[in-house]
Amino acid sequence: MGVKLRGNFMQQLFTMRLLATAMVLMVSAVYAKEDLPTAKAESVGMSTPRLERVSAWIDRYIETDQIAGAVTLIARRGKVVHYEAQGWRHKEANEPMPEDAIFTIMSMTKPIVSVALLMLQEEGRFLLDDPISRWLPEYAEPQVMVQEGAFVRRVPAARPITIRHVLTHTSGLSTRPNNVTLSAEERSVYEGDGTAPATVEENLHRASVIPLAFHPGDQWQYGSSTDYVALLVERISGERLDQYLQRRIFDPLGMKDTHYYVPEDKVERVSAVYRPNEEGTIELRIAPSYRPPGTMFRGVAGLSSTAADYFKFAQMLLNGGELNGERLLGRRTVEQAISNHIKPGQPVYVRGPGYGFGLGFGVLLDPTKSQDTLSRGSFTWGGAFGTLFWIDPVEQLIGVLMVQISPYSHFNLRPELSALASQAIIDPHPVAPVIIGQLD
Repeated sequence: MGVKLRGNFMQQLFTMRLLATAMVLMVSAVYAKEDLPTAKAESVGMSTPRLERVSAWIDRYIETDQIAGAVTLIARRGKVVHYEAQGWRHKEANEPMPEDAIFTIMSMTKPIVSVALLMLQEEGRFLLDDPISRWLPEYAEPQVMVQEGAFVRRVPAARPITIRHVLTHTSGLSTRPNNVTLSAEERSVYEGDGTAPATVEENLHRASVIPLAFHPGDQWQYGSSTDYVALLVERISGERLDQYLQRRIFDPLGMKDTHYYVPEDKVERVSAVYRPNEEGTIELRIAPSYRPPGTMFRGVAGLSSTAADYFKFAQMLLNGGELNGERLLGRRTVEQAISNHIKPGQPVYVRGPGYGFGLGFGVLLDPTKSQDTLSRGSFTWGGAFGTLFWIDPVEQLIGVLMVQISPYSHFNLRPELSALASQAIIDPHPVAPVIIGQLD
C-alpha cells in the first residue's frame, strides 16, 4: 500500500511539474509574440506552407541528435513571419526550449559593440582613420614581426593602428603572444601580478607589449580587435561599456534580455551548450548556471541574448538606424558600416568565399561564391556556439538562428537557414530579376 501511494504521489507530482512547465512556456510565448510585430507571411510576400519547412528542417537535426534545440526567427518588411522554439533548452533536465530562451551569443557581441563606437563617431568624437593611440597611448609605437628568410625580427609599424583597423579586423593586434618571444621586461608587463586580468582595460594594457602580426591594414585577421573597440567606447564616452550599451542601445530598442551577466532570476531560461561527439551526436558541454556579475565587458564576446532581442537590433539596422521612433544611428552611418572596407586578397575566411568586411559586419560581395542564399550587400555575423544572424536589405529579410553547439563545422546548419528563408519568398521582384554576382 505504501509503495502504491508513493507511486501515485510521484506520478501526480510529475504531472503537476509538466503542467507548470507548459504554463510557463505558454505565458512566455504569448509575451514574446506580443513584444514583436508579427504578420501573416502572405502579407509580406512569403508563403506560410514554405515557411513550415523551417520547422521540419530543425526537427530533423533534433531527431538525429545533432542539436538539442533551437529558436528560429524570420522577418520581412519589418514583420515577423516565423518565430519558433523547438527541442530542448536543457535536454538532460527535460527542459523544453522556450521562445524567450537566452543564448550565449559569443561573437554576435561584436556587431553590437561596433555600433556603440559608431554612435560616438556621429557625435564628432573621432574620424575612422584617427590612431587608437590618441586614447590608448600604450599603442603609440607598435612593432611588427616580419619574416626574413629563416629569421623573424621586429620592425616599426609602417603606419599607425587606426579605429578603422580595429573595426575591420585589419589591425594585426593580438592579446596573446603566440609564437612571439617577449623580453623579461615585456613578460613582466604581460603577466602583471600573475592573476587573470579583471577588466578589458587591464587586459589590453598587458597586451600592449605584444608585437603586431602584420603591418596595420595589410591583412584581415580574425581575433582580438573588437576588444579594442570596447575599450575605445569606454575611453571616449567616459562610461563603463555595459552601462553605455544598456543606456544607448538595449533600453532604447527594448532589448530586455541582453546581458553580459545573466541575472539569477533568468538562469532558468538559459540554454545549455553542447558539442558533437565522435559519432556526430551531441553531448553536454556547459550546463546552465548562474555567474555572479563581474567586471569583464569584452567586445569580442561576452553577451547573452534572445532571438527577439537580436531581431530588434537587426531591424534597427535594416531600417537605417531607427526602430519604433528610437534612432541610434543615421542612415548614412549604417550604409558606411555595411560597406566593404577591406582590400581584394584579404579573405574573410571565417565566413567563406564571396565576403568582404565592413565596420563590424561581414558583407556579401558575390553571392555566386557563397554558400548563403542572400542578395549582394547582405550583412551578417555569427557566434562560436552556433548562433547566427543575417540581414538581406534587397529583400528586406532578416534571419536569426539561436542554437548552442560548438564546434559546428561538421554540418551545414547555419548556411541552410538562408536557403530555407529565401525559398519562402513568393512575390515577384518589383522591377526585374536581380542578377547576382560579378559581371565581367
